[in-house]
Amino acid sequence: MSEMNLSSMTGFGRAQGQFENYNWVWEIKSVNGKGIDIRMRIPSGLDAIDQHIKSSLRKSISRGSVNVSLQLQKDSSEAQVNVNEQALEKLIVVAKAAANKYDLPMPSIDSLLSIRDIVEISEHDDDDKTIKDRDIALKSSFLEAIQSFIKSRQEEGAATYKMLIDILDEIERLLKEGEEIAAKQPHALKEKFEEKVSNLFSNNQGIDQDRMAQEVVILATKADVKEETDRLNAHIISARKLLNEEGPVGRKMEFLVQELNRETNTLCSKSSSITLTNIGLSLKTAIDQFREQVLNVE
Repeated sequence: MSEMNLSSMTGFGRAQGQFENYNWVWEIKSVNGKGIDIRMRIPSGLDAIDQHIKSSLRKSISRGSVNVSLQLQKDSSEAQVNVNEQALEKLIVVAKAAANKYDLPMPSIDSLLSIRDIVEISEHDDDDKTIKDRDIALKSSFLEAIQSFIKSRQEEGAATYKMLIDILDEIERLLKEGEEIAAKQPHALKEKFEEKVSNLFSNNQGIDQDRMAQEVVILATKADVKEETDRLNAHIISARKLLNEEGPVGRKMEFLVQELNRETNTLCSKSSSITLTNIGLSLKTAIDQFREQVLNVE
């Protein structure tokens, strides 16, 4: 499968639209989340498309904390200006009479028009059909935003895929190195044990060789990490398969990270070699880097 199958929970989508005297911009942003959480910021009066937006997103993604915003503007060129001419005529008569009586200048027309209730500006109300057609256009535009959003998450996913593969390669390299060292542990333990015993008993006199062999076996068994390295190898194979599966794999990957950590911790605790312990610590660092990237996978 192509690495583009992997989708990130981080993404951004945008779409612009226009219908008659309306124009708008949709924006969708998301970051990682345990489930799917959709938050809306749209103008009031658009309840009819609210549910459509949420259901469309849930069909397109399975995880992520998503923020949806709509900036909707209406061209006010169709605004109606209503002048109360009857009241204005009476006001002019009164103003002229007052000006003549008190020998004052006549008020300007803009002063008269600014008086309350003389001029009324109202927006043209759209009919039901216009509103319905506008909402259809809004929904169609939102689907474009979703397509842009999904593409962004897939592009981010492709970059995450490459990082995860590189980290898995490093984990596998460290594990092989650890296996080579672990294979030498029984022999090293035997030599170390025999050296300690010989320091206590000159020329190994009075030592039960069978008993000594049993002790060496016990020590070697306690330090045997083959079970852990076998499981780690199996988890690496599973991780590679998951990375190339279709659909959301983030939760399964998070579980694998826990298992990788568990086996590595056991490997470190059973290690009888400083070199193997250091490799175990390097493995833990690489696994932690892997976990950080996995947290963004859908």
